[in-house]
Amino acid sequence: MSMMSAHLLICILYFLILTVFLKKTGFTIFKTLQSIKYFLVLLFFIFAVRSLTTQGDTVFSFLNISITKEGMAQGFLIAFKFFLIMLTGLLVAVTTKPFLVKNAVQWFLKPVPFIHEQRVGVMIGLSLKFMPLILKQANQISNARKARCGDLEKNPVKKIIGIVLPLLKKSFTTADNLVFAMESRCYNEERTEPEFQPMGQEQAFIIGSIILCCAFIWF
Repeated sequence: MSMMSAHLLICILYFLILTVFLKKTGFTIFKTLQSIKYFLVLLFFIFAVRSLTTQGDTVFSFLNISITKEGMAQGFLIAFKFFLIMLTGLLVAVTTKPFLVKNAVQWFLKPVPFIHEQRVGVMIGLSLKFMPLILKQANQISNARKARCGDLEKNPVKKIIGIVLPLLKKSFTTADNLVFAMESRCYNEERTEPEFQPMGQEQAFIIGSIILCCAFIWF
């Protein structure tokens, strides 16, 4: 939220900070871009829409469609901000185990009234567990379609439906099986959880995050 009003210079500084952290985790720029290649298509779409709909000095015009300098600048900045948010999420996912995220959520929500923190933690933990499984199932369906020459389909709508419908069926079936397995073992959210223990470096990161958020707002 603090990044919404940030200018390009502070965004570049934040990108350099993220690059250092990602390098420490073993991620290279090429590997990072490969991990979010589908998200880059969305960023290009955002850039294109802003370039075509923002009024300003025309850079290129064709069939009454104009690309403006101001639109390209705004589109690049907005897409760059979304890119930074995605990199931040990727960094959290790479460096944090799902059960730690679950425990941290419960720890943060414990003082909040009218919220069942353990139930929310279970939901988030299951969601994090399901994401790699869904991606694996999508890859299996895609490979199965290629083996049956399904990738030769020219209609993009049929191609999407051919992947989405089987993926939804597999996801719902897996979710049902998980629910039955949990119920058969009398699983519920009222259970003894490992206590969330800070590692001692939280204060430095919290102070750094506050400074960075203020820089986003002021600069």
